[in-house]
Amino acid sequence: MGLLDGKVAIITGSARGIGKAIALLYAQEGAEVIINDVRAGSADEWISQSEFADQLHPYYFDISDSSQVRQNVMAIKKELHKIDILVNNAGVEFNELIGMISPEHMDLMFRVNVYGTIEMIQAVSRVMARNENGGSIINISSMVGLHGNPGQMVYSATKGAVIALTKTAAKELAPKKIRVNSIAPGLTKTEMMEQADIEKLQGRISNIALGRIAVPEDIAGGCLLLASDYASYISGQILPVDGCTIM
Repeated sequence: MGLLDGKVAIITGSARGIGKAIALLYAQEGAEVIINDVRAGSADEWISQSEFADQLHPYYFDISDSSQVRQNVMAIKKELHKIDILVNNAGVEFNELIGMISPEHMDLMFRVNVYGTIEMIQAVSRVMARNENGGSIINISSMVGLHGNPGQMVYSATKGAVIALTKTAAKELAPKKIRVNSIAPGLTKTEMMEQADIEKLQGRISNIALGRIAVPEDIAGGCLLLASDYASYISGQILPVDGCTIM
């Protein structure tokens, strides 16, 4: 018996990185999982090679486009009959100092990180509201949304917005038995980090009390908890998964 047997989950931005790790863990725990990404075909190869291939369903669409969101959420409902879990993981990050912030990058970060999250919550919560036991929505924010970080003013603003909307959505959707929480990861080893200058990150790494950078599976574990029935009385919370980072 898996913790998510019989559940249907949508995970945005799940073709790689943290989203992929969440998807594979959810499938391992018995869920039918919608793999979403804006890049068509980006997850097809690894899905076909996965031992959970029959449980992984790719849907490629732009979460910041309200019409695409509505069309695809209805298609998912038609295929799998319900939606129990939504993980808003898709995100865009550009690190730029004050005075050097690109308006185009700022617009894209808000469109994906904030507007996309809101669009998904709006569409999916309507489907979840029909479930007898409601559902669970998990928004991936960031520790920089709680504490800030030099060079990440816009990115931290978007993640701070995700934290704020999580608390409001939790209050608004509670009467429909829909729980809304957020995971706030610390530094996590993803493809994006591999492109970063590790020397510039040493100051932040030295502040991690557990002595290592997170891996995607660490974040996935927190998402499994919040999606499971063990968290049936947890809503409106921000869960840092940061190795006890001293900010």
